[in-house]
Amino acid sequence: MIPEPLRASLVQAAREAREHAYAGYSGYRVGAAVLTEEGLIFTGANVENAVYPLGLCAERVAVFKAVSEGYRAFRALVVVTPNGGAPCGSCRQVLWEFAPDALIIVADPQGRVHWEAPLRELLPRPFGAADLTNGR
Repeated sequence: MIPEPLRASLVQAAREAREHAYAGYSGYRVGAAVLTEEGLIFTGANVENAVYPLGLCAERVAVFKAVSEGYRAFRALVVVTPNGGAPCGSCRQVLWEFAPDALIIVADPQGRVHWEAPLRELLPRPFGAADLTNGR
């Protein structure tokens, strides 16, 4: 459960991060804010590239920023998309690595929440660290 004032702060942080998106190819600007177990917020924006596969989603930018600062456990992630679009499969997998119990909240650029769901619902039957050791 994320208290309403904290939820509003996360949505606002993701909205502000979206302003920094580099989306000159798709025009699909996305911002994300991840909440650590310690209560810190890290943000990210999508970054595209002329070589399309080299771009990075806002969700992974936010998670990687937090991880690079030493944080490995997350409570929630807010993503702001133009149309309530969900995090992609790659982002879901990265989030699973650090936050299988995280709440995912999707909002629009005006800050209206379109939907929310636990990551476990968005990524059924995930691949995780235990799968790597079971194959030996």
